[in-house]
Amino acid sequence: MKRPSYASDKVLKEFIRTALEEDIQNGDHSTLSTIPKDLEQKAQLIVKENCILAGVELAEIIFKNFDKNLKMEIFIKDGESAKKGDIAFIVTGKARSILSTERLVLNCMQRMSGIATMTHDWDSRLVGTKTKLLDTRKTTPNFRVCEKWAVAIGGGTNHRYGLYDMIMLKDNHIDYNGSITNAVKMAKDYVKKNKLKLKIEVETRNLEEVEEAVKSGVDRIMFDNMDVETMAKAVKIVNGRSETEASGGITRDVLNSVAKTGVNFISAGAITHSSSNIDLSLKALKI
Repeated sequence: MKRPSYASDKVLKEFIRTALEEDIQNGDHSTLSTIPKDLEQKAQLIVKENCILAGVELAEIIFKNFDKNLKMEIFIKDGESAKKGDIAFIVTGKARSILSTERLVLNCMQRMSGIATMTHDWDSRLVGTKTKLLDTRKTTPNFRVCEKWAVAIGGGTNHRYGLYDMIMLKDNHIDYNGSITNAVKMAKDYVKKNKLKLKIEVETRNLEEVEEAVKSGVDRIMFDNMDVETMAKAVKIVNGRSETEASGGITRDVLNSVAKTGVNFISAGAITHSSSNIDLSLKALKI
């Protein structure tokens, strides 16, 4: 799949720089003290449990950023199914470079593969419906780019990337402001004044707030922590005048029933904050 625009070369280069600085600082002394400078070797990425693999492209970028002469032979691409015992890729080059980047590559790929696998599983529950699975901003600080990329690899749809690319008026915004009607008016005025192209979404907690949000005229209305029956009523109230999104308390078991209410989107923080890492290993292959 094509790399998402938020995972730009600039963003990834800075992420890799800070991650390696955190790990290496003044030197990978274990490697520097035991491995000859010019020793060339290989290592293979072994998959140790069934998964949807993610982070392969990122692994190649990490290797290349650290040492442009490292080369990867890829056997399993991002988004493809991998089985226990599969070899995802072989990396060849300076042994020192492979060892110094090993942990960063594994940390990223294990986390990303876990998210992609869970996303793929949850998204499969929506087959036959028109509802799309969204992620949220419930991500690990400074690792969002990788986690949202993993959602996309797993077949999910990215919601807003951050606070800057969409106006989402949540319950606290509404409570601090006083009303949905006033908050939406102020948001629209702000967008117009600052010549911004931002969609406006409003979170609602009951059917009365849904009706108010519809009258306010927003791009999307979120149904927060509503049961399926209430959500179905909310979809009928909106009647296609705005996009609709179900959120809050979403579990794997309720995905299909929620989708059958007719909502356009289901957002779930669990796919990023509650997925389990996939066991992967980078093992030496002597030349």
